[in-house]
Amino acid sequence: MQAPTVKTPPRDARLSAADRELGYRLGAVMLRCLSGDSGSVIRTLDESGLSFSQMKVLVTLAGERDEPLTVNGLADLLGLSLASTSRAVDGLVKRDLVLRVEDDRDRRVRRLSPTTDGRRLSDRILSARLEGLGRFAASLGEEERDRLEQALELLLRRDEIAVIYRQYRQGPQR
Repeated sequence: MQAPTVKTPPRDARLSAADRELGYRLGAVMLRCLSGDSGSVIRTLDESGLSFSQMKVLVTLAGERDEPLTVNGLADLLGLSLASTSRAVDGLVKRDLVLRVEDDRDRRVRRLSPTTDGRRLSDRILSARLEGLGRFAASLGEEERDRLEQALELLLRRDEIAVIYRQYRQGPQR
C-alpha cells in the first residue's frame, strides 16, 4: 500500500476554521494524554535541572540520525533561534550531556551528539511520557480503543510518523 501524500503548509499559511477546530480537538486529547503521567515528566525535568529548550535539544539529539546535527541544523529542525539553541547546547555540553565534535570533512563545523548520560536522561524523559500515554490508552473503552487504533493505523502510513514509531517502539538500544 502506498503512503498518502503529505501536504505541509508553509509556516505563515493561514489555517482554515476547520483546521483550527481539529487542532483544538487534537490538542485537548493530547493534553489529557500528557497529564496521565502523574507528573513524572515534570518531575524528571525538575530533577534534571534542564530548561525546556535544553530538554528539546537533548531529546532531539538522542533520536536516531544518519549523521550528528550542527547547531544550525538543530535550530532549524526545532524552530528555535540560533542564539537560543546555542545557549541550550552550551549548557548541555557543560553538564556532559552533549558532545561537540569537530567535523571530519570541515573543521569549521561542530557536530553534536549526546553522551551516554545524555541518552540515559533522554530515555528517562521519553519513558515517563510514554507511560502517560499508556495510562491514557488503558482508560479507553473498547469502541474508543478500536477507533483510535484505526486512526493510528492510517496515520502510521505517513513516513515521518512511521519512522518515529519504529524508533520509540524499539526503545533504548544503548
